[in-house]
Amino acid sequence: MDSLLNIEEHPLEPFLPANAVLLMLGSFPPQKKRWSMDFFYPNLQNDMWRIVGLIFFQDKEHFLNPEKKVFDKDRIIEFLNDKGIALYDTASAIRRLQDNASDKFLEVIEQTDISLLLKQIPMCKAIVTTGQKATDIIREQIEVKEPTVGTSEPFEFGDKAMKLYRMPSSSRAYPLALEKKAVAYRVMFNELGLLNE
Repeated sequence: MDSLLNIEEHPLEPFLPANAVLLMLGSFPPQKKRWSMDFFYPNLQNDMWRIVGLIFFQDKEHFLNPEKKVFDKDRIIEFLNDKGIALYDTASAIRRLQDNASDKFLEVIEQTDISLLLKQIPMCKAIVTTGQKATDIIREQIEVKEPTVGTSEPFEFGDKAMKLYRMPSSSRAYPLALEKKAVAYRVMFNELGLLNE
């Protein structure tokens, strides 16, 4: 079978609010069969929206619908627009080497042009990655030291000083309690002034 048939194009458009101060970059969405909504971090087994709910609303279920069966896309988008958080992924086309969402088994066919994203959000002060593959792709495109998990490293984009944060993966495959992941993310959101009402 022609291996070209297995190439998946990114199913979502970049989410780039005009007021974005933070660009969150994953690697690539999971397969559609794992989606609970038509948006980023759609898998109910991924804790990104629980981490954000815990930090900003003291409720890890804040972004779940009342039946807890799907994430509430409208509520998430309203929150992201309010706070100025942009979302996309570092790969625009991939091939899955196994039937799962693990970064280890993603072959990146086409990288996202990170500088093109940043040019569309001129107020952006920082990028955050949540996985090794995303971090590696950023570092192939932008000259920046690799941050250890839970920290950041400075870099320049054009004539602007920015930061690259490396946060723990929100996947449950990453062996750290949700509350401990939230502690790391809270530091980042606080440093960027997003926790101030």
